[in-house]
Amino acid sequence: MVIPGLIEADLGPCARGYFTTRGAGASRLPAPIDARYAGLNLAAHVDDDPGRVAACRAWLEGAVGLGGGDIAWMNQVHSDVVAHARRGSVPTADALILDARAEEASPRTPRGAGVLVADCVPLLLASADGRLAAAVHAGRRGMLGGIVPRAVEEMARLGADPSGISAAIGPSICGRCYEVPGALRDEAAAVEPACAATTSWGTPGLDVAAGVIAQLQRSGVTRIAPGEWCTFEDGRFFSYRREGVTGRMAGIVLTTI
Repeated sequence: MVIPGLIEADLGPCARGYFTTRGAGASRLPAPIDARYAGLNLAAHVDDDPGRVAACRAWLEGAVGLGGGDIAWMNQVHSDVVAHARRGSVPTADALILDARAEEASPRTPRGAGVLVADCVPLLLASADGRLAAAVHAGRRGMLGGIVPRAVEEMARLGADPSGISAAIGPSICGRCYEVPGALRDEAAAVEPACAATTSWGTPGLDVAAGVIAQLQRSGVTRIAPGEWCTFEDGRFFSYRREGVTGRMAGIVLTTI
């Protein structure tokens, strides 16, 4: 389903996923009090007007065919904690698992789960039958701490074959733009060699998405749609590195029921 302003994620034939942009729903949203949050800001933890954030979330739910409160969110802290999505619950975690299997689904099970980003990697996962899915927040610390394999392991514990999982990586800052001190790059590379990078101006950098891909592959996931967008370079997206005070985009995954 093509929705203006949203980027459809490739999660196979049995699940749907989207990555938002700043422009999605712009004509139908209240004007921001602060121009730094202009666009579809979905984050309640920044200083945007709470009513406007609620309107942004309501627009997104309606745009993808869901009812109110049908996308579960989490309090992201750059951890390796995996939680299960429940309607009305906002767990402190960096991965949310959706389980829509007939024996597990209940009125407390939402149809969607979301991850908020403004440079970190939004990762969406779906089992082959679309009944198990996950939204994962993979920033530098979370990626190095193992949030990606932890999410795959939990899906496998619930019955998903990792070789049948589809993974989609959304807009994030690329290794050409994510400059870090040399010592930090060396420390990160010691944990995940694939993330070591050099910026376009020749300084040490990190490619978090490359680290995520390497970890997915080691976890047995082979169907991976890599991200094609850099949040720092592309003004369609919020970027903390570029703007400092700014809003957040989302990656959302929807299970089949």
